[in-house]
Amino acid sequence: MLPLSNPVPNAALAGRIWRPDVGPCVVAIRGERVIDITSKTIPTMRDLCEADDPLALIHDADGEDIGSLSELTDQLLAPVDLQAIKACGVTFADSMVERVIEEQADGDPERANAIRARVSKIIGDSLSGVKPGSEAAEKIKEVLQAEGLWSQYLEVGIGPFAEVFTKSQPMSAVGYGADVGLHPVSNWNNPEPEVVLCVTSKGAIIGATLGNDVNLRDVEGRSALLLGKAKDNNASCALGPFIRFFDDTFTINDVRRAELTMKITGEDGFTLDGQSSMTQISRDPTDLAAQTIGRHHQYPDGFVLFCGTMFAPTKDRDAPGQGFTHHVGDVVEITEPNLGTLRNTVRLSTECPEWTFGTAALMRNLASRALL
Repeated sequence: MLPLSNPVPNAALAGRIWRPDVGPCVVAIRGERVIDITSKTIPTMRDLCEADDPLALIHDADGEDIGSLSELTDQLLAPVDLQAIKACGVTFADSMVERVIEEQADGDPERANAIRARVSKIIGDSLSGVKPGSEAAEKIKEVLQAEGLWSQYLEVGIGPFAEVFTKSQPMSAVGYGADVGLHPVSNWNNPEPEVVLCVTSKGAIIGATLGNDVNLRDVEGRSALLLGKAKDNNASCALGPFIRFFDDTFTINDVRRAELTMKITGEDGFTLDGQSSMTQISRDPTDLAAQTIGRHHQYPDGFVLFCGTMFAPTKDRDAPGQGFTHHVGDVVEITEPNLGTLRNTVRLSTECPEWTFGTAALMRNLASRALL
């Protein structure tokens, strides 16, 4: 499967492309052709997602054939615009243990191995099978507290409330083929391959895409109060290649069964393969969405929601006992059969193109095109 091939010929796919001398455009993928369906009815991806029948627009709206997928690789943008970009963390039992270790190690990868052994003696390699907020989870909490191993990560991992945070700002995400950014203060970091839900302003989950929730393990490990610094930096959020909308061939149950694979290829010859299975998630995707939107919090332009990952690499790269960390130039490919492939190259956030095209620029651009 080519990274930009349509994963399923009849899939309802939509995205965004930058057209030179025009600006950002909403596109539907019909077969291997890219159709610009931008109009006064659909000036933004937000408007497509909020439409009464987005499937009809994707399949039948009038538009301009602007080329094949293979011809437009360099023009792809993240497939969202005005939507908020939210994320849930510590939703997989396997990665939950690694988060505890990060915290206990105070962000130091050299200390992580010794702490990993101690933590594993108490709670094993995972907490799979424990339902968050259940009576069993409360008993585990009591045992861990007695051992001095209770953690803020375990609180959101097996407690009643999910961790929901703002990953990135509207309009700031990068798409397929773009550079993704690491804050230069970090020496211990990794990609996070995730399924990302597309949710309307009414709370309806209408589709999904792929995401790379780039994470700075050392920064977050020092303090949960540094989560913003660890997660939200220039080009630190990648989405794409397209949103696949739910229809008769793709539903929330396919999201629940999604099997993500990831490959990291370094300029130094290092390779790392990983996977994340949504069948192992501790909280159902619908619960994550419900904890994000409701009477307590509205999103008038809708939002996308990273569901978390079970991928937490421990394979040594630079020295024994130091685990994995990115090198500049790493190529990260995240693949799921129903959603395609998201491909990005790792740079420092200070070396990635600056984010300059925000919401005001989008509004001015659309107004100049008589689309508002």
